[in-house]
Amino acid sequence: MAKFAYKGKSEEDIQKLSIDEFSQLITSRARRALKRGFPADQKKLLEEIRKNPQKFHKTHSRDMVIIPEMLGTKIGVYNGKEFVAIDIKDYMLGHRLGEFAVTRKQVKHSSPGFGATKSSKFVPLK
Repeated sequence: MAKFAYKGKSEEDIQKLSIDEFSQLITSRARRALKRGFPADQKKLLEEIRKNPQKFHKTHSRDMVIIPEMLGTKIGVYNGKEFVAIDIKDYMLGHRLGEFAVTRKQVKHSSPGFGATKSSKFVPLK
């Protein structure tokens, strides 16, 4: 199995980086968000993760950038209806939490309903 490397650095090296050093490895949009600092709700979530990383943490902060100290934690991200369980993996670094909690369901159409025309009621036998 291939060993993980993010921008040429191993997982252990990334864990040792400060937030400022890590921000130099990610995209400019995420770097700017980290430079501005974390809002109160994101700071609270980070403190909870630091206290107990094995616990399942729930949050509404979909715009939070995933940083190295969040690796391996389980986070419930609110999608507007329920909390979607996300296990933070190494490939998620630098992305936002909301990218992994989809807000819309996939449309699955069934047979035509009441009031449908004759031609739209045709369903092939296959």
